[in-house]
Amino acid sequence: MATETHAPTTSVDLEIEGMTCASCANRIERKLNKLDGVTATVNFATEKAHVNAPAGTDTAALIDAVQQAGYAAHVPAPAGEGADGEPSGRTHEPADALRQRLLISAALTVPVIAMAMIPALQFDYWQWLSLTLAAPVVVWGALPFHRAAWTNLKHGTATMDTLVSIGTLAAFGWSIYALFWGAAGVTGMTHPFSFTIERMDGTANIYLEAAAGVTTFILAGRYFEAKSKRQAGAALRALLELGAKDAAVLRDGVETQIPIGELAVGDEFVVRPGEKIATDGTVVAGQSAIDASLLTGESVPVEVRPGDTVTGATVNAGGRLVIRATRVGADTQLAQMSRLVEDAQAGKAKAQRLADRISGVFVPIVIAIAVGALGFWLGTGQSASMALTAAVSVLIIACPCALGLATPTALLVGTGRGAQLGILIKGPEALESTRTVDTVVLDKTGTVTTGVMKLQAVHAAADETETDVLAMAGALEAASEHPIARAIAQAAQHRGTLAAVEQFVNVPGLGVQGMVDDRAVVAGRPVLLEDWAMPLPDALRAEFDEAQRRGQTAIAVGWDGAARGVLVVSDEIKPTSADAVARLKRLGLRPIMLTGDNEPAARFIADQVGIDEVIAEVLPEQKVDAVRRLQGEGRSVAMVGDGVNDAAALAQSDLGIAMGTGTDAAIEAADLTLVSGDLRTVVDAIRLSRRTLSTIKTNLFWAFAYNLAALPLAAAALLTPMLAGAAMALSSVFVVSNSLRLRGFRPQK
Repeated sequence: MATETHAPTTSVDLEIEGMTCASCANRIERKLNKLDGVTATVNFATEKAHVNAPAGTDTAALIDAVQQAGYAAHVPAPAGEGADGEPSGRTHEPADALRQRLLISAALTVPVIAMAMIPALQFDYWQWLSLTLAAPVVVWGALPFHRAAWTNLKHGTATMDTLVSIGTLAAFGWSIYALFWGAAGVTGMTHPFSFTIERMDGTANIYLEAAAGVTTFILAGRYFEAKSKRQAGAALRALLELGAKDAAVLRDGVETQIPIGELAVGDEFVVRPGEKIATDGTVVAGQSAIDASLLTGESVPVEVRPGDTVTGATVNAGGRLVIRATRVGADTQLAQMSRLVEDAQAGKAKAQRLADRISGVFVPIVIAIAVGALGFWLGTGQSASMALTAAVSVLIIACPCALGLATPTALLVGTGRGAQLGILIKGPEALESTRTVDTVVLDKTGTVTTGVMKLQAVHAAADETETDVLAMAGALEAASEHPIARAIAQAAQHRGTLAAVEQFVNVPGLGVQGMVDDRAVVAGRPVLLEDWAMPLPDALRAEFDEAQRRGQTAIAVGWDGAARGVLVVSDEIKPTSADAVARLKRLGLRPIMLTGDNEPAARFIADQVGIDEVIAEVLPEQKVDAVRRLQGEGRSVAMVGDGVNDAAALAQSDLGIAMGTGTDAAIEAADLTLVSGDLRTVVDAIRLSRRTLSTIKTNLFWAFAYNLAALPLAAAALLTPMLAGAAMALSSVFVVSNSLRLRGFRPQK
């Protein structure tokens, strides 16, 4: 029996230009998948294609396939080489160009609509001024729709762009016909806004307001969509900007400042206190505490010494270090996290809008009805003018003005109300996930807790007072920059003035020592006190062990030959976290704590706030795996976090929620952002998102319902183009009014 062999494959990412809706992405996907051995997925949201092809496949062949589908493609620039730090070299031109097109079109459209709807403004020859103002809107303003419609025609397909283009050109073309060859161009012509249903040839009316209005409304929807989409690479930019920009490399014993891009594996570089570590490496000389909370979420700094590994973008919080680079560029942990975020975002490629899915059927039907109405009335002996009126009415009533407003208006009102409540919603894709979410994964540090170390307890020996113990320890620790030392010093300062410290010495990895009020004071690990012949008595040892069991940090203090006390420091729980967890449960959601902290610390915090399930001691990439595992169990997962270490998990989750008090990378990777950092807002964010999504779906339903109900009347020549335009306007009014109801959303009491 022959053994089945699998040819080696390679992955290629392409940036796609020219897509206007999800059906464009589907067309490119189908075109790429027709190539031998190629499996492709196209992400409309990020405008990227991820292609798995046989090894040795020419990238030019893939780009050519995309071009044959009517779109442009190119290989992304390497991370960090784009303009302004953009990872893929994208620019903001599409959104900026749309904004300019929208503003100019709106300025020209407003007077056209006003003159058409208000008879008092219809002076002699007003119709010719309307033509002058509307022509640039229909020709230049709607140019993106005309181009897309032409591309669709060449490939034998139709999208909403096709309907927008045909509808606006039909209304505009009919108006020109009525002005030059009908009765609409005569002096003193007026245009009453009538709602009568009657058969007429329509050559005395112009419909420039319908053509210009539809164009401007759809442009507005496209602009808000483009503005949202251009944020797709922001998470990657935020991650890349975390890294150091240069490094102090040792060359022949002399420090030389070089850009981070010139750093090579094996180079030794110096990191001073407060500086970021340039890249992943191994400590060669020096001892210090490394603040890795930005990447790992671990609130307690990690002590390092020669031989220990360190990660790029973490901060040196202690002494001078000499580090040998072991990984640079795309191989570093920071770069790997950037790829994790990008991969997770690409996994959301299948989120398509309802209007785009239906358009594949709706648009051809509308065009067929318009052509059928034209042929029918011509065949029954009616005048060409009346037949054309029926056909144009069909196209105008079906023109998706309300569809273009359905999503943007609900988003504008919903996101505006959310902003008032401290909730930032990214877009419709974020809302779609809230409907099915049943599990909420909560990061610990900075989300459930404040992320700031604070003194929790002072335990004094039998013959000492807590005040004296805290005063002596605080005075000594005030000379240190360590976060734990700062927590103790700040607590001591609140109770009184600190004494001066002399002969201060930092013992790396063990603690500190110095002279306070002519007394030799030692603070740190018990082993340091034992070196000074000051072992902990049983009572203090019990308190020290209990703090360790809870995952808290305990500091022993001694002077004058005896251990005098134990101070307990830990990350503080936010006062609203327990209430927030209870609200999540009442909403029917299952809370889970996910953290890089050790199991005892995580379990202690979880018990305090009412969380039953804990996943502890996970690295950033393992957080992504944990979310995937929950999704593999059939759960729809919302992830709440604040750190860079949460960014990839936020992007992987069905609904990413970032605390606004966290890092830019986490905020940009998330679907929702909570400005206040109050965990209770998560419940309101989910409720508001679901309400907004429901409003969008209601808008889409009624936008289609209006069109479908009126199409038979238009085809029967019982709707003039003017009445068709009015019905289209009414559907838009309904959509806007329905969206405005979101302003009444109230937070949960």
